[in-house]
Amino acid sequence: MLSPAGKVVAVCVSGKKGEKKAPVPSVTLVPGQGVDRDAHSGPGHRQVSLLAVESIAKMKAKGLSVGPGDFAENITVEGIELVRLRVGDRLRTGEALLEITQLGKECHNRCAIYYQAGDCVMPKEGIFARVIRGGTLRAGDLVEKV
Repeated sequence: MLSPAGKVVAVCVSGKKGEKKAPVPSVTLVPGQGVDRDAHSGPGHRQVSLLAVESIAKMKAKGLSVGPGDFAENITVEGIELVRLRVGDRLRTGEALLEITQLGKECHNRCAIYYQAGDCVMPKEGIFARVIRGGTLRAGDLVEKV
């Protein structure tokens, strides 16, 4: 069983909505906005998206060549069970504090991953959060439920 703490595997950004995100060395999380310089940054309840490498591994097991950012998540984590979190839970990661606002998402258009594998983990296992306290976030930083 995984613990309530884990680590950040990758932080990712994209310049346009609807495309994969690319891993970068670090990101700045801005309170009330999300990831600075990311296409999805802005007010609202889905400022930051998170997905676990354990979820990505499920898609790899289906024969896909996927990794961090391929599901358009901003933060890829390992060792923390995102699917056990609830709306209102808070995560401390790096210098930042996040509050979970949404579990999963409805996909109106099937993505390329769905067409390749007949399934996608992001709608069921991805989570969204708003930034309560900002700061810098890097791969290797601790992520824990508080």
